[in-house]
Amino acid sequence: MAAVDAHPQKDTNGVPKPSPADFPDGGLEAWLVILGGWCGQFCTFGLANCIGVFVQYYANGPLSSYSASTISWITSVQVWTMVFCGLFFGRLFDSYGPRWLLIIGSFTYVLGLMLTSLATEYYQFFLAQSVLASLGSSAVFNASLSSAVSWFSRRRAAAFGIMVSGSSVGGVVLPIMMNRMIQRVGFPWTMRTIAFLFLFLLSITCATVKTRLPPTPKPIALKDFVSGFRELPFALTVLASFLFFWGVFLPFNYILLQAQRQGLDPAIIPYLLPIINAVSIVGRIAPGLAADKLGRFNLMILVTGLSAVITLALWVPGISTAAIIVFAMLFGFSSGGFISLGPTLIAQVSDIRQMGVRTGAAFAVASLGVLTGSPIAGAIVTAQDGEFLGLKLFCGGTMFASVVVFCAARWAQVGFVLFKKV
Repeated sequence: MAAVDAHPQKDTNGVPKPSPADFPDGGLEAWLVILGGWCGQFCTFGLANCIGVFVQYYANGPLSSYSASTISWITSVQVWTMVFCGLFFGRLFDSYGPRWLLIIGSFTYVLGLMLTSLATEYYQFFLAQSVLASLGSSAVFNASLSSAVSWFSRRRAAAFGIMVSGSSVGGVVLPIMMNRMIQRVGFPWTMRTIAFLFLFLLSITCATVKTRLPPTPKPIALKDFVSGFRELPFALTVLASFLFFWGVFLPFNYILLQAQRQGLDPAIIPYLLPIINAVSIVGRIAPGLAADKLGRFNLMILVTGLSAVITLALWVPGISTAAIIVFAMLFGFSSGGFISLGPTLIAQVSDIRQMGVRTGAAFAVASLGVLTGSPIAGAIVTAQDGEFLGLKLFCGGTMFASVVVFCAARWAQVGFVLFKKV
């Protein structure tokens, strides 16, 4: 029987901090939370993994008169809103718990998708998809993410890997579904069908996701959001995440247009995003299982380094069908590891009772990379007369920079010790 610490650590107010022994790390309630979170991830980040389908449809259809950079603002702001608003929803979660965040967020999300189906002008797509739907998506995403943290400690990375695999499954199913339905019934009914599907799945999320720790209502104070940045490991982890987010969505956004530009078989192009997301299922689960044993920062450095290498070594020179498919497979695995491990790194360098506000603050900063990355890349493509070399170099360069900063975050915790679980 494991020994219990007779002198648990206390915070600045003298209140004992939760220890690993306090977490169930399993059981029916805990795994139901993961199930509900899986459904929430399918609907939120699962649709974010389909942004290339939206960009391709808008560029070839109702928004063909706009530049690639202008169109990419719709999908960039969509993902940015979902991630950035964790700054506010995280505080609401800490104060009131997940229930109403999930209910109101689900309703708002479905409503936004329904309104997107009615849009015909640029501003209408932007307001419905990038603002309204994303606000609801953000509430669901952050509430389910923060709830899961309270149920797992030793097996946290593995549980998170399983939960966030929902977004990869969504990224496999939804692009194929959207491409086929747009051709057969049109974009409006495609979006309505997705909205009804999400309504069903989010009902499961609302029924199963809950937090183990009681909410602690507190007034909103700026210091709660910025206090973590005074801690070097936290600040470096957030900076590294920002740099990786700068590049990670560029293949999701532009690989379809790039493949189209290079003359790939039109029958293969619609399956590039499903390929990325199918392999990402393994990429989100396997690193999580390994990270609990080998160290979460150690595995993060490995998967982000792999992402940078395959981008620079495969995507940059790759012009053949085989090269692009191999890149899609390897990138799906490595980028999936980043998505699943990111929240566990924040939890590792934070007090679990501040998980909502800490995660929200971290994602708010990292989301600026999501917001600006695709428009910058689109502007590079426009400046190069439709060529994608500059975009690929920007993608690989930002990922390589994130690896360097993740190494610095690891050093801030244990110093220059190579073989240590961190």
